Amino acid sequence: MAENSEGLGTVPEHERILQEIESTDTACVGPTLRSVYDDQPNAHKKFMEKLDACIRNHDKEIEKMCNFHHQGFVDAITELLKVRTDAEKLKVQVTDTNRRFQDAGKEVIVQTEDIIRCRIQQRNITTVVEKLQLCLPVLEMYSKLKEQMTAKRYYSALKTMEQLENVYFPRVSQYRFCQLMIENLPKLREDIKEISMSDLKDFLESIRKHSDKIGETAMKQAQQQKTFSVALQKQNNVKFGKNMYLNDRIPEERKEIELKQGFEEEDENEEEILTVQDLVDFSPVYRCLHIYSVLGDEETFENYYRKQRKKQARLVLQPQSNMPETVDGYRRYFTQIVGFFVVEDHILHVTQGLVTRAYTDELWNMALSKIIAVLRAHSSYCTDPDLVLELKNLIVIFADTLQGYGFPVNRLFDLLFEIRDQYNETLLKKWAGVFRDIFEEDNYSPIPIVNEEEYKAVISKFPFQDPDLEKQSFPKKFPMSQSVPHIYIQVKEFIYASLKFSESLHRSSTEIDDMLRKSTNLLLTRTLSSCLLNLIRKPHIGLTELVQIIINTTHLEQACKYLEDFITNITNISQETVHTTRLYGLSTFKDARHAAEGEIYTKLNQKIDEFVQLADYDWTMSEPDGRASGYLMDLINFLRSIFQVFTHLPGKVAQTACMSACQHLSTSLMQMLLDSELKQISMGAVQQFNLDVIQCELFASSEPVPGFQGDTLQLAFIDLRQLLDLFMVWDWSTYLADYGQPASKYLRVNPNTALTLLEKMKDTSKKNNIFAQFRKNDRDKQKLIETVVKQLRSLVNGMSQHT
Repeated sequence: MAENSEGLGTVPEHERILQEIESTDTACVGPTLRSVYDDQPNAHKKFMEKLDACIRNHDKEIEKMCNFHHQGFVDAITELLKVRTDAEKLKVQVTDTNRRFQDAGKEVIVQTEDIIRCRIQQRNITTVVEKLQLCLPVLEMYSKLKEQMTAKRYYSALKTMEQLENVYFPRVSQYRFCQLMIENLPKLREDIKEISMSDLKDFLESIRKHSDKIGETAMKQAQQQKTFSVALQKQNNVKFGKNMYLNDRIPEERKEIELKQGFEEEDENEEEILTVQDLVDFSPVYRCLHIYSVLGDEETFENYYRKQRKKQARLVLQPQSNMPETVDGYRRYFTQIVGFFVVEDHILHVTQGLVTRAYTDELWNMALSKIIAVLRAHSSYCTDPDLVLELKNLIVIFADTLQGYGFPVNRLFDLLFEIRDQYNETLLKKWAGVFRDIFEEDNYSPIPIVNEEEYKAVISKFPFQDPDLEKQSFPKKFPMSQSVPHIYIQVKEFIYASLKFSESLHRSSTEIDDMLRKSTNLLLTRTLSSCLLNLIRKPHIGLTELVQIIINTTHLEQACKYLEDFITNITNISQETVHTTRLYGLSTFKDARHAAEGEIYTKLNQKIDEFVQLADYDWTMSEPDGRASGYLMDLINFLRSIFQVFTHLPGKVAQTACMSACQHLSTSLMQMLLDSELKQISMGAVQQFNLDVIQCELFASSEPVPGFQGDTLQLAFIDLRQLLDLFMVWDWSTYLADYGQPASKYLRVNPNTALTLLEKMKDTSKKNNIFAQFRKNDRDKQKLIETVVKQLRSLVNGMSQHT
């Protein structure tokens, strides 16, 4: 039952599948057949059986259909065979009829064609007349265009082209001649563009050649505009800045102002004031700009103009080959740059859009960076302060000129401060040579004066005040030498030279005052100080010259307050101003004096060494000469004379020099006794040496330099004195017993020193007393020496172990 029911359910499904196969597209047969295989078991077999049955049914239906229509098909074929004959007859008749009609219509066709031809000619004539009436204005306008091109009326020609294209050509655009004209118009436009561009190139070449003349004229006009105010300012400075130190300069400055004004008035009378329009014809630029605007290619023209001008700017900004050597090179460099930017400023204001403010600012910033780099590099080669000053004046005029045209120039004034430092360096080098020459020419002797005129001449140059000197009668002497007023004058000249650079820098009086003081401080602390130190260290400068140098520096130091007053009178800035810089003369000359004092001590010691080297002791003499050595007496006489010169020095300096000399002499004498090359010394030599030390002590007690208290100076020889006393009285028991005690009689005698000298005397005693072993006194002395030597060695060894 289950199988039957299954079979009954499967049959309708197979019929449905067969219907789908018959009715659907072959592309969809696959899924349909797949459903047969996806069905229940044995479904495929049953489907195949159902398919065979369906095929047999269709075969039967096809066979029935063919049997039903076969007879009608045969009848139709038979009818067609009967109609063929009639159709051939009809064809023959139609061909014959057509031939007869053609023969009959030939004459009519000929006449009709003649009529048509005449009517076409009439219509063509009418059309030609109409078209010629349209073409004649076009030809007339084109002829006018040619005439305008020949007459170089390019803007009118472009307008004519516009009329041709917009009005006339559309009416006759179908004709070939019109097409030729239309094709020729772009070429004409290109010719106009090339011609106008050629004029522009000539213009650019012209302004490149004449930029220096344009710049020179612009700078001259800017300078003339500024001259009157500068002259008034200088006159005010002369009027309100009079003082005792400027009297010698004011007439000269007034003359310079009057001469300058006179020259400028002559220039104004001789030459008319020219403008940039007078020097340059800008019509090619306007014409070219107009033409490119009409052609709709204004952007191309602007880009080309700016590109070419940038190239010219780079050429203009290239430094001249002779710039570091002469001011003319700098002047030509500046005038070319000014000329370039004056032209650009004019183009900016008379055209719309050809150059913009942003473009000129960008071009100026690029140029400014290049200018600063060039000036910074080339100005570093300038070693002449006059050339640097002229360069500064050119830069100021250059900056003022371009500032008048609206270009920012603050960076140029910042550069001027760098150049000012370089200017000061060149001034310092120049004045270093001036100071060296002054020092070389000085005789390092007080200035002698024989009358009132000479006295006033010195006072007018140097602010010296000494009531005692004024009271003295002529002839008399200033304490300083000739170099002092000369140096003072040159310091003032340096301040003037430094002030020249500070002018026209658009700085306040306070800033100028500060710059002058700083420059003067550099001159004092570096240049003058270095020259003084070099002078002090020169071998040919002796003690007398060093003493005079110390005196000179003292007076120069005192004159620094007058230099401060001098700067104050120039700048009209009070010294009580909070930020006013003070001059460092005190430290400068103080250091120079200390160096000179040190050099005095050194040279004095060297002189003592020279005398000591002349010593010629007979270290084996049995008896002294009874008088001091000749070299020592010469040395003492020399010291007495030199200390007489030291009376002009400050007391402490003379006392220090005297103490240093005595100490050095004592040390030299002690080293002479302890010299390792001295192998033996006799008692007679010690006694002779003692005579020399006595003379040294007498010299010290004679107070060669006043101001010493008690026996301070004699203490320089205390070491020698105690050592010689020990050997002279042969008081070894006391020395050995009291050694190390604060109250010891021979406290300053070192055991090592005593041992060294005693050993030299022991060796001498052995060699000089051949028969000492036969004399009891000599044997006892020899034993005593050996005993003392042993004790001293023991003492020295104990000291070394303790150490």
